[in-house]
Amino acid sequence: MNTPPIVSPQEWEEARQKLLVKEKAVLRSRDALAAERRRMPWMAVEKKYVFEGPNGNASLLDLFEGRRQLILYRAFFEPGVLGWPEHACRGCSMGADQVSHIAHLNARDTMLAYASRAPQADIQRLKARMDWRWPWYTMTDSFDADFGVDEWHGHNVFFRDGERVFRTYLVNSRGDEQMGSIWSYLDITPLGRQELWEDSPEGYPQTEPYTWWNWHDNYPTDASPDPNWVEHLNKVRGT
Repeated sequence: MNTPPIVSPQEWEEARQKLLVKEKAVLRSRDALAAERRRMPWMAVEKKYVFEGPNGNASLLDLFEGRRQLILYRAFFEPGVLGWPEHACRGCSMGADQVSHIAHLNARDTMLAYASRAPQADIQRLKARMDWRWPWYTMTDSFDADFGVDEWHGHNVFFRDGERVFRTYLVNSRGDEQMGSIWSYLDITPLGRQELWEDSPEGYPQTEPYTWWNWHDNYPTDASPDPNWVEHLNKVRGT
């Protein structure tokens, strides 16, 4: 290996600060892209799709579980995929191992689910073996072909307005590599992280940064920030 030079602590810190300038620029650029993504046009989903879940048939609307946003990942787990029937696709499985606890997404009115063509019995067996705990549905129709994920994996994002469903975004290929954290998921949704610092269209829901954070087993049912946590934040901020 042709390794970098060995330097003093002061030189190392100088190099880090120099690189940090570029990293901050990338971060601001990413925030600007997310703001632009929140302004993308929506596509109305008029066709009725049927999925099979552990409790029977479900519509696309059902997959929201009453929330306003849905991130639906098409995972390859079906006959013909390397590893079947013991495993799903290796890439999809690596991505699944990265998925954060979805209680934090739920707190932002967002649902995450997976969909494949494997029967539910195989999906439930795989989930138990791999300790994957989010909803995973069986596609029964042309959903994957209609939404660009019949030959390759990808995350489709949907928004629910009452009984109407809209497609708002798709990320696939290497773009999927970043997915798994709460932040990467929220950044591809139409509402974003829903915090005041974000550049979002007028009227979008937003709260003070950090105030909605909670332990994943302790989110309140009314989604109101914990007053003790808010008080702690105010003390840290000196407000």
